[in-house]
Amino acid sequence: MEQEVVIFNASLPLQSEETLYTLAIGGGKWTSVTAQTGEVEAPEAVCLDKWNGSTADARLLLDAKGKIVLPGFVDAHMHLDKAFSLPEVGNVSGTLGEAVVNYAAAAPRFSKEEIKARIMRSALQSISYGTVVLRSHLDFHVKHGKDVAMRTIEAAIEVKEELKPYAELQLFPLLPYFELSEAALDTAEESVAMGVTGLGGAPHLSPNPEPDIDRLFALADKLGCPVDLHTDESDDPNQRTAIHIARRAMEYGWRGKVTAGHLCSLAAMKDEDAAMIIGLMAEAGMGAVTLPGANLYLQGRHDAFPVRRGVTRVKELLAAGIPLAAASDNMHDPFHPFGRGDLLLIALVTAYAAHMGSPAEMREVLRMITEYPARVTGADGYGILSGNPAHFVALDARTPEELLTMLPERRWVWRGGTCLKAAPAKEKWSSALLQGYWEDSCERVDFVQKRALML
Repeated sequence: MEQEVVIFNASLPLQSEETLYTLAIGGGKWTSVTAQTGEVEAPEAVCLDKWNGSTADARLLLDAKGKIVLPGFVDAHMHLDKAFSLPEVGNVSGTLGEAVVNYAAAAPRFSKEEIKARIMRSALQSISYGTVVLRSHLDFHVKHGKDVAMRTIEAAIEVKEELKPYAELQLFPLLPYFELSEAALDTAEESVAMGVTGLGGAPHLSPNPEPDIDRLFALADKLGCPVDLHTDESDDPNQRTAIHIARRAMEYGWRGKVTAGHLCSLAAMKDEDAAMIIGLMAEAGMGAVTLPGANLYLQGRHDAFPVRRGVTRVKELLAAGIPLAAASDNMHDPFHPFGRGDLLLIALVTAYAAHMGSPAEMREVLRMITEYPARVTGADGYGILSGNPAHFVALDARTPEELLTMLPERRWVWRGGTCLKAAPAKEKWSSALLQGYWEDSCERVDFVQKRALML
């Protein structure tokens, strides 16, 4: 029997902050999203803070007490197969170049079982933070033999199927940039037939990027699949493969089917040059992804001060109407030793890197981990709207400002109206005196903030 869930007094900052909402779920979908006239008294409802995650009752009533509810996060650019490989594959210089060389050399040593374990671990960790769609680029080292490339593909497809009830995994093999041979294209075609989502690559690293882009687009056209490319991940302002990619997207009429990730060189070139490229991307209907954590770490390694930091032109891309996602990229591997698959943390890093701290900008940053990547990835039925699947995350915060300040660990992660992870009880100070100080100060600060919001 499908459980009915009703959540009172939920805050939906991406819809309206003028009111709280009552949310109803039935059959795994939103059945109603109703604006309240004020805070609803619901004595029969269980306070979300005190709920233990039990779903035994046919009808579950919860009181969010003003907590934020967001549609499930969408991570539009990850490398799940590389995650947690740092102990095996180091990077002494911290450069992108060394990371590429070291991982490529190590790839033949990784068994399918090891790769699958890394994908499963990193995907589950991301899901635990509230992510419901994960797009992962996959290592595809055909130069070491078809077996080396396909063991990653097979491992990823198996995890995709096993986690299907809990999240959507989209898979994009990274077509080789060193030699995009017929054998590599044939293996990529086989991968699509097996169940990968689309085609990826890093053509700016190729000695002949434009012909490689043409061959990749021709194959994607034949297979009817989307394209998602690492694009101009470089401090060199003359790296401009985004131009050729945009023109090919227009020629094929592929609005919404082509994504460019990184776009670091935009941050290194003159304003007028960047504006031209961004204009082409907008005209082509392309999506884009910024990877602020990894690019802040990797870029500018060869610069004397002032040091370029590599994060793309976030505000300009948004202003052009391009759906721009903020995503995790790598986790604890030679490309990026940090990261944990938490898109709320990535939103904060984006806000720092792009100077986005005004109230409007904070809300835009939240859209960069929800609504915009949903458009980039083509997520069906996305959002907190009647009739859509009830994929969402409730967070222990009542405003976007508090959300990005506290990065609350306490989250309630739901998929299709089923709670996958309930937050533990609030931690307390071991000292009763300190606990009292804490509760009193929080209550007073909350009162002042509520009063400010009403003014």
